[in-house]
Amino acid sequence: MRTALFFARRYLFSKKSVNAINIISTISVVGVLVSSASLVIVLSFYNGMEKLILSLYSNFAPELRIEPTIGKTFSPDNKFFTELRKNSKIESYTETLEEKVLIEYNNYQFIAKIKGVEPESLNPIERSSILYAGDTDILIDGEPYAILGAQVQSNLRIPIHGPNNRIKLFTPRKGATGTSINPLDEVNTRYISPRAVLQYEPGFDDLIITPLEFAKDLINEHTNISAIEIYTKENTKIQSLKNEIEKELGTDYLVKNREQQNPMLYKTVRSEKWVVFFILTVIGIIAIFNIIGSLTMLVIDKKQDMLTLTSLGANNELIQRIFFYEGLMIAFFGSIAGIFLGLTFCLIQQSFGIIKPNDGIVAIMETYPVDIRATDFILVFFTVMTVSALVSYVASKLSVKQITTRTIN
Repeated sequence: MRTALFFARRYLFSKKSVNAINIISTISVVGVLVSSASLVIVLSFYNGMEKLILSLYSNFAPELRIEPTIGKTFSPDNKFFTELRKNSKIESYTETLEEKVLIEYNNYQFIAKIKGVEPESLNPIERSSILYAGDTDILIDGEPYAILGAQVQSNLRIPIHGPNNRIKLFTPRKGATGTSINPLDEVNTRYISPRAVLQYEPGFDDLIITPLEFAKDLINEHTNISAIEIYTKENTKIQSLKNEIEKELGTDYLVKNREQQNPMLYKTVRSEKWVVFFILTVIGIIAIFNIIGSLTMLVIDKKQDMLTLTSLGANNELIQRIFFYEGLMIAFFGSIAGIFLGLTFCLIQQSFGIIKPNDGIVAIMETYPVDIRATDFILVFFTVMTVSALVSYVASKLSVKQITTRTIN
């Protein structure tokens, strides 16, 4: 092994007799370098976009949500829920009640989802992160107010302020038979004024958030709730708290973290990253195939050396290892340099934001975000070295055949 590595190192760093071989070897290293740098940069940019998108969703979604396994509602009259509300790890705890409602304003109608929450549960949430306009105070001096989803507000054209912004909510009366002569007898109707509008976020833009008691009165559901939503304090291990709650509640309840509340969003964001990674890897493989050309030219250049080694007793396996290690060294130095170059570019983007969204695009970011992760460097290095090892092995096998053929002739 040492003999093969010695020759490979000498051939890579010593001056070749043919200038074209120097150029081809350099091209091989540059090809690996560019491929590695591209993978690092793209993965870091997608990490940044993933983190940004999920952070926007996180502003709206609770860290933990308790739902019934069967049915839409459950009773909160449980000793464990009373103790859980007092848990020192929890920053915000609220019972919620959700149902579809018909909203009417100024002859416009829209089907939305009402979400009743405990008003004080909105206080710990950073208002600027979830609100486009208005305030999160939904209960003032006993008077209930609503927070509208972006789609609700835009479709009904409801002003946030003013004396004439009361909206009318309809929902089927609980226990209604549908046999009444007057259809309005089968429907509950309530009025409420909006006080704020949520930031646009898919999945939450059809919400109307109201005090829990208002929602219970509208839906005529005074005992059961739809879910319990929890925000934890800083530095709390969410997964351990989730496991603790699941252990106590058993199989009658589901305890969902943010990813489980919206699995499609998480899967979509992450799958896009790996699709692009796969495409760039395929492109990188084409660049790495330059190693075959480099090794082939090296065989031609060092033909006499290999014949001399053969006459001295070197077998085909030793000669094959020489060119195999040569290819690995090209890949190693190219990948290390490429990863370093990609890291440098990402650090520059992270510090100075040199790449920005196109002018004229309404964006939620001033510059493209970057999230540098050590696991990406390991993945890129492993991917490049694995592909290069396979290519080098094939090239070294072909080289041995060429030398064997010339020896026979």
